[in-house]
Amino acid sequence: MKFNINKELPLIGIVLVPFLYLSYIWQDLPDKVPIHWNVAGEIDRYGDKIELLIASIVLPLLSYCLFLIIPLFDSDGKIQKMGEKFQNLKFGVILSTSLIAIFIIYSSQTMQVTNINIVFGFLAVLFIVIGNYMKSMGQNYFIGIRTPWTLKNEKVWREVHTIASYLWVGAGIVLLLMCLVLPNKILTPIFFSIIILITLGPVIQSYLLYKKYTAHA
Repeated sequence: MKFNINKELPLIGIVLVPFLYLSYIWQDLPDKVPIHWNVAGEIDRYGDKIELLIASIVLPLLSYCLFLIIPLFDSDGKIQKMGEKFQNLKFGVILSTSLIAIFIIYSSQTMQVTNINIVFGFLAVLFIVIGNYMKSMGQNYFIGIRTPWTLKNEKVWREVHTIASYLWVGAGIVLLLMCLVLPNKILTPIFFSIIILITLGPVIQSYLLYKKYTAHA
């Protein structure tokens, strides 16, 4: 997959937005700013404002670099076959991480998390974006549900990612709606329970499908 500067420039711009925002408010920030909040949205750690610089760069930049590097190791051309869907997936993930970075910076500027459900909402959107493209992910070692069973059997890979696609999108939509109506104390345990479900569910399914198909081989 060749580097296309016209496609990469918007992504680079998105990566830079949190850094530019932080640069704009840098002089107005105190030397010590909130760095971490608990699930109730309460500040539980302060740190030097230089840590915000790291956060604003690491989240979106790391995501961008990962998506840039992965195709270089795609010797079988599996990712390349995704075509524009891979680019759209990259855009969605990088945009989500940049928004999270901006929210972290804003929360440190205001010295509070105005609503922790906003963070959950960003993550829910990320689940929807990733889930939307799971069906298009060809068998590979870099992205997707990479278990020993999906990597050994292409049919298992395809079925697991098809079902996981609906699972992740559905979970993302449900969580997004919950973020709008449920208070944080109720939403938090539900949110993490759903994350466990959509993470472990496809792994277990990949094992069961592999056993099923190998038993009839």
